[in-house]
Amino acid sequence: MPPQTLESFVDVLIVGAGPAGLMCGNALAAAGGIEVRIIDQRPSKISVGHADGLHPRTIEVLQSYGLAERLLREGCRMYMCAFYNPSPAGGIEFTTRVPDVNIPNARFPFKIGLHQGAIEDAFLDSMAQHNLKVDRPVKPLAIELSQDEEQLRSLSSYPIKVTLARLDTATDADELEVIRAKYVVGADGAHSWVRKAFGITMDGDQTNYVWGVVDMVPDTDFPDIRHRAAIHSTNGSLMIIPRENDKVRLYVQLPGEDFVDPTTGRVRKSESSPEKILEVARKTLHPFHISPLSDIEWWTIYIIGQRVASKFSVEDRVFIAGDACHTHSPKAGQGMNASMSDTHNLAWKLAQVLRGWANPSILRTYELERRKYAQDLIDFDKQYAALFSGKPRTSADQDGISHEEFFKAYKTAGGFTSGMGIHYDPSMIVNAKHQSCAENLIVGQRMLPQVFVRAADARPVEIHDLLPADTRFKILIFLGSMAEESRLAEINALADELSSPTGFLRKYSVESQTPSPMSDLTTIVVGNKEKFNYLNVPLVFRPHWSKVLLDDTDVTGSEGGGGYDRFGISSESTTLVIVRPDGHIGMVAPAAALQDVHEYFASFLIPHHCITKL
Repeated sequence: MPPQTLESFVDVLIVGAGPAGLMCGNALAAAGGIEVRIIDQRPSKISVGHADGLHPRTIEVLQSYGLAERLLREGCRMYMCAFYNPSPAGGIEFTTRVPDVNIPNARFPFKIGLHQGAIEDAFLDSMAQHNLKVDRPVKPLAIELSQDEEQLRSLSSYPIKVTLARLDTATDADELEVIRAKYVVGADGAHSWVRKAFGITMDGDQTNYVWGVVDMVPDTDFPDIRHRAAIHSTNGSLMIIPRENDKVRLYVQLPGEDFVDPTTGRVRKSESSPEKILEVARKTLHPFHISPLSDIEWWTIYIIGQRVASKFSVEDRVFIAGDACHTHSPKAGQGMNASMSDTHNLAWKLAQVLRGWANPSILRTYELERRKYAQDLIDFDKQYAALFSGKPRTSADQDGISHEEFFKAYKTAGGFTSGMGIHYDPSMIVNAKHQSCAENLIVGQRMLPQVFVRAADARPVEIHDLLPADTRFKILIFLGSMAEESRLAEINALADELSSPTGFLRKYSVESQTPSPMSDLTTIVVGNKEKFNYLNVPLVFRPHWSKVLLDDTDVTGSEGGGGYDRFGISSESTTLVIVRPDGHIGMVAPAAALQDVHEYFASFLIPHHCITKL
């Protein structure tokens, strides 16, 4: 008699426990009240190799989950990037050294080199605190999405049936389990089973660029071994990434004819070795020498593919993320960073829909925002990979790529590669109608960092630290100056309007709670820390004593001040800045346009009296 198949119900099933899957699992587990299951067919997590870099925006995102401090401590910070080019005397020579992050508003003006396993460990430990663990080794065998329109529309239905097999059973027969899920997130890599199950194509091309990767502790006389280094030589290109514990990663451009099977176009890894990759690296680095000080920790070889999935979702019930929907070269370090950004964008939307806070139509913005970003990433990667992999210009070859050409592309792409320049287009959650009232807070981009001073105790606080990724919208009220008597009537009128049952603060609260668990309010005032009395701020603008900030310097005069000017906000009127749960600015508006703010929230949020437990 066959064993009985187990059956269970979950809100979200995540397939794949790489960076994208773990970001999603951690975010949903931390949100609370959501039934999440995350599976992976690997018997254990990775411990070495794979992705290895965190960019400034990713560090900010991890900070919003309380995870950055650990990775800042464990990783290697890259502040500078060195450039080397062909020398007229042969070999390579030093050209210049510049800041690795050239974005003036970066909170973290550096990148972090740290292997993927350590980054995944941070997620796994955080998830464990919320009673979520990766179920492994488990493999999906079949997935069915109901075609019944009523089931697809119903928020209480479980329209997805997934059959799983546990791979570590003692018997010959697989131990099967059926999962009924409201949503499925396929974060299962470049060969995604979820993507293939729904016939989603990957559109794009494979290049003829072949690269090898080696992780090791080096013995070398190369002077920039602890900087990120971009090296162009007549033998090919090479990139050096300094890593934790004295390690480095070498990305080595390889001659395709030596490493690719001409009949299949695939790399011949079985005939390759780290020694062969290092042999090429030594020729590229000449006259400097390099060799491993101990055993090679990890290595691989690959051909660059540049592809984007034809769609990122199916019926707003099944989503794919990370390498499952975009693949590209690792030269700009976007793979893991882009993957985690995908599910950082998706998780809060799922949480709000599952709680009944937001209309399911908000889920369509995931593909709208992230597929456009992925396509932009591929377009950038085509240019960047071609420049990095192309032959350098020399006195003998004037048709090659000049350092100036490559360096210009490097600087121009700074906002993109750092993640700081990600700009989501207008949608129901991005409204730029009143952009002029906060000229430098670009709607659709991330909220800028800035230190303010807490009015109650003069403690300096970074505004980013008041924007945790906790699924809530953050309402920043830039109240302006309260010194003028003429402004008090205007401020009090705004307070009355926001306090009313029809104001968005109460309309979208749960059980009329104030402050609402759906949003969080902070007020920033132009004032002097020596004289300002925060109790003069109307009660609705100070839900807690810590929620009133001053645009002033700290007691040492070294931090804070000038926030209004930096953001392009007038101190003579009140401005509202709506920050989405993922840290991107959803809307800015003057107090006089409060009706537009009401309409913004009404386009996707559900009034509290309509909310029921799903």
